[in-house]
Amino acid sequence: MSRFERYLTLWVALCIVVGVALGHFLPSIFQAIGSAEVARVNLPVAALVWLMIIPMLAKIDFGALGQVGAHWRGIGVTLLINWAVKPFSMAVLGWLFVGHLFAPYLPAGQITSYIAGLILLAAAPCTAMVFVWSNLSEGEPHFTLTQVALNDTIMVFAFAPIVGLLLGLSAITVPWSTLVLSVALYIVVPVVIAQVLRRRRLAAGGQAGLARTLAVLQPLSLIALLATLVLLFGFQGEQIIRQPLIIALLAVPILIQVYFNSGLAYLLNRATGEAHCIAAPSALIGASNFFELAVATAISLFGFDSGAALATVVGVLIEVPVMLSVVKIVGTTKSWYERGDAVRRRERVPSGS
Repeated sequence: MSRFERYLTLWVALCIVVGVALGHFLPSIFQAIGSAEVARVNLPVAALVWLMIIPMLAKIDFGALGQVGAHWRGIGVTLLINWAVKPFSMAVLGWLFVGHLFAPYLPAGQITSYIAGLILLAAAPCTAMVFVWSNLSEGEPHFTLTQVALNDTIMVFAFAPIVGLLLGLSAITVPWSTLVLSVALYIVVPVVIAQVLRRRRLAAGGQAGLARTLAVLQPLSLIALLATLVLLFGFQGEQIIRQPLIIALLAVPILIQVYFNSGLAYLLNRATGEAHCIAAPSALIGASNFFELAVATAISLFGFDSGAALATVVGVLIEVPVMLSVVKIVGTTKSWYERGDAVRRRERVPSGS
């Protein structure tokens, strides 16, 4: 992780301040940007999201899907958490905290929008930053690559149905045409572009050529993320100034779901006897979110100044410090993990059994 990436939370906080200030003093600029839409998709944001996620997706080798069977227990646990637990547990937490416990302290007209943003945040697993978390936790790199490639493939088909189901259960009207368009714009098209770029760079210069290209694109990716946050908070600024407590309240269900899902994945891997180098990245992948997709989809579905957009950005704000804490937890509990009966039995079984 570069120094710039290490202090990403600080840059995010600064962008919030800058966005709020610019939105307060130059509202006409943000109104003009917000009106640049086609079929409810904001074009400046779409361009920024592509800059954000294409470099990340170019790192993914979908050929790794052939290795799924090598760590099938860890793969199975992570898939269970990502697709059968996390979106639904977040919907429950959103309903409990935002819809009920914190409702008296939140704007009544934005309650359902906040819940929608939390659902969007949890409905897709992280694609890029998990490579950083896996490396920091001494995770098995081939497992991480395989899991991310598999999740990205599933995301193309499962993201819209899961979001639609949970929004419907939360009594939120689902604009299906916009949701499907968001999946195409923010998942399918970037995946295709990224894989074409990857193959061309590999054909021209091998792994070294691809690495050079990614080194150039990665700073653009982070700059695009920060620029999106400035835009988003430019629209949210007045509301935040009036009620700064909103950020802290929205962070509560996000924090709970991160620790709940990472802990559940970690324990399930221990129960099935997976090695710690599989369990650590499994827990991290199970807990982290594809916040770039969540932010873009929230803007497309509900608008720049919606509670949904704000809720997804709260996820961005706390992502780095919270995930670093999970890395610390799985690292310090390694000896406890490896004392598990199932883990010790697996260590005595020949590899490949």
